[in-house]
Amino acid sequence: MSMMAHRSLRQTNPVARNGFTLLELLVVVVIAGITLGVVSLNAFRSDQQVLQNDAQRIALLLQLTREEAILRNRPTAFEADANSYRFLVREENGWQALTQDDMLRQRDFKRTPVQLSMNPPPTEAAAPNTLRITFGREPVDKPFALTMASGDSSVVIRADGVGHFSVE
Repeated sequence: MSMMAHRSLRQTNPVARNGFTLLELLVVVVIAGITLGVVSLNAFRSDQQVLQNDAQRIALLLQLTREEAILRNRPTAFEADANSYRFLVREENGWQALTQDDMLRQRDFKRTPVQLSMNPPPTEAAAPNTLRITFGREPVDKPFALTMASGDSSVVIRADGVGHFSVE
């Protein structure tokens, strides 16, 4: 009787299911597409995001450089060209790179070239195609806006003159 019941069940469902339906395959393809889209958005950051990250790092390092000038009781400077930026300290024989400080070491911009401009313009002259921002020993400096541009993207770092730097 058991064999007979099994045989009758088989006859009532003549279509055996051996594969996926078109709808199931379509759902899998859509899920894979969404996943790939999310991964590619995170893997390939836009120029604006890269420039924003560089600006945030520079804003923090500018604050540190300003504090170094006050602590060392010597002027320090941020110097940048289209490809990289570095930090300097004023010694008796001129400006020297801060090589012993890992935080203030020379770094390259993530995407180059970067156009830099400052408002108001820096008062101290630097090498051609180089921008230099100097911090003195005084706790109050002149406010400024440093604009970084790469391609169609731009970011502004604003300094209020008392040690606060913000990225816009």
